[in-house]
Amino acid sequence: MADKRTGRIIVHVDMNAFYCSVHEAEQPDIYKGKATAVAGSAELRKGVIVTSSYEARMRGVKTGMTVRQGLKLCPDLMLIQPDFDLYRKYSRGFLNIASQYTPLVEASSIDECYLDITGSSTFGEPLEIARAIQRRIREEWQLPCSIGVAPNKLLAKMASDMKKPNGFTVLRIRDVPNLLWDKPCDTLFGIGRKTADKLRKLNIRTIGQLAAADEGLLAKQFGVVGIWMKAAAHGIDHAPVNEQREPNKSIGHTTTMPRDVTKREEAHRILLNLTDQTGRRMRRQKLMAKVVQITMRNPDMSTITRSATLPNPTDATPDLYKEATKLFDQHWREGAPLRLLGVTLQNLSPRDESAIQLDLFSYEEQPKKEALTKAMDMLRDKFGEDAVLTAGMLGDDPSALIRNKRIRGTSLQTDELLLYSSDD
Repeated sequence: MADKRTGRIIVHVDMNAFYCSVHEAEQPDIYKGKATAVAGSAELRKGVIVTSSYEARMRGVKTGMTVRQGLKLCPDLMLIQPDFDLYRKYSRGFLNIASQYTPLVEASSIDECYLDITGSSTFGEPLEIARAIQRRIREEWQLPCSIGVAPNKLLAKMASDMKKPNGFTVLRIRDVPNLLWDKPCDTLFGIGRKTADKLRKLNIRTIGQLAAADEGLLAKQFGVVGIWMKAAAHGIDHAPVNEQREPNKSIGHTTTMPRDVTKREEAHRILLNLTDQTGRRMRRQKLMAKVVQITMRNPDMSTITRSATLPNPTDATPDLYKEATKLFDQHWREGAPLRLLGVTLQNLSPRDESAIQLDLFSYEEQPKKEALTKAMDMLRDKFGEDAVLTAGMLGDDPSALIRNKRIRGTSLQTDELLLYSSDD
């Protein structure tokens, strides 16, 4: 199972129905064996299902459905309010187990990680190590997980997806033609729906056809990604397991509203909440942004993104919010219903390396503004995100809850993953 060129042995751990499984582990007398779903607005019977238990999935309940749709398919569906503090606790728990077998652990999200166990022979044979990790996560945290063992990260991820829940799959490069080549291209990890659509236009529909495709054609159509896709179709992947997370290339938040938003002032308030928290996260990492991007999604799920480049890098929420609302006003049709809004800050650079150009007429005010922002951040760090708010942030939609650490959305989840070894 090791890569002949590198000798690597990679394990991918994928927690099964993680959020629902965590609640079941905490309160098995209530949730064990039941059809459950974690949803952002469970108490309102609105919002979107974030994940569902396997019992619920067997009855057609899927991630991304509205709660109303889920209840129609499964009237006895048990709705659970998300608790990200709890999820982080369990995430640190299973990551701590993984780190006891190798220092090369890469937390790719709150519920999955890669391990390079090439040098972990003191703990046993590779399959023994992988089975021990799966067993210990079940015994110590009462959580199910699927395990993939392979010579690289790509195949390890593909392997863990093959059997759920509680799966254990070994996938070697020599197995790729028989197991993967007859599958559609978008089942290959890293290829999305849009790329698969472009491949279909080239008459490339399966992974096998992608493996046999002319590399020159793929490079012409997709650039270096085309070369990667052909190699991946053969099961080749040289990406290392990075135990240290790379600095964020972007920071963003999106929020799905429980009802359509059709008024400009309401959309602006939601954008303010989103910009407030993206700015907070960026400043916490001592970064500045040069590009602001907004995302708008309609009830029919059609989505548009628009971005603008700022004259100078900034970490100031008012500047970011001004650009976000400017983009929104330019690209939103008055009265058009919105189901989702998002703000993403891109082209990030370290604050101490960013050239900040002061405005000729307001440069004297700049230190005062920075001092005020710093003071507000310190207050919120100490007393909570709701310690300092503006009137424009108040409301009853999910964006107003984004500052609640227990229930805030997934874009904040990985910020604290590297703390698992020292917390709890």
